[in-house]
Amino acid sequence: MPDILSLLQCLLPQINATTMRQLNQIIIAMLGMSGRVTMLGIARWTGDGGSYRTMGRFFSTVIPWTTLFWLFFRQHLWRKNDVYLLAGDEVVVSKSGKQTYGVDRFFSSLASKPINGLSFFVLSLVSVEERQSFPIKIKQVIKSDEEISSLSPIKKVNSQEKRGKGRPKGSKNKNKTEVILTSELLLIKKMISSLFELIAQFIPLTYLVVDGHFGNNNALQMARQVNLHIISKLRHDSALYIPYEHPKLLRS
Repeated sequence: MPDILSLLQCLLPQINATTMRQLNQIIIAMLGMSGRVTMLGIARWTGDGGSYRTMGRFFSTVIPWTTLFWLFFRQHLWRKNDVYLLAGDEVVVSKSGKQTYGVDRFFSSLASKPINGLSFFVLSLVSVEERQSFPIKIKQVIKSDEEISSLSPIKKVNSQEKRGKGRPKGSKNKNKTEVILTSELLLIKKMISSLFELIAQFIPLTYLVVDGHFGNNNALQMARQVNLHIISKLRHDSALYIPYEHPKLLRS
């Protein structure tokens, strides 16, 4: 195992020596332990100076994790001639109880159903050459009141109130670029903007890679607002058309 403490020296401008030693013990414990990672489990796998109270003090410390991830990536993982993509995805971790901040029911792709847990949205830099992902920015997802109310049972709509097929009479064309972003898209946009301020054009980023959940016009417009092009999966029933490029025909 490499000397982890020497690899963490690049983080000293952002954290003090005590916090860095605690982080070193936690990393070694997490690499060696098996099963679920908890504060009590980490304390049991650490050596001297890694008591449960020490773990509590560490996780109560305010640490600029995004800056630390970026400093570590730039110092040890960045390759000058490599091409990087910005990828985003939501990660759901199961969690029991009701006291943990942000615990709610989120859809887990591994369980293929909603589960009680915590949700985090992660932005990562993906190396095209090495085919590896390096997490840079992580933000906990908290459901808004509107999202919670939208999950309540939906009342059946009277058949007479349902709108018929086709386009409503008198409706007008809308500008597809003028969209109202959801709270989820606003969170992602804010994360990307703050990440760009951190890296300060150190790595030129052109594409945002996301899953099929974001294969819609709203997500596309969000990506364009931060000067990125989206790479995603469209719905199976998406209608694609080739733009009309011929000049207008003159009427006689």
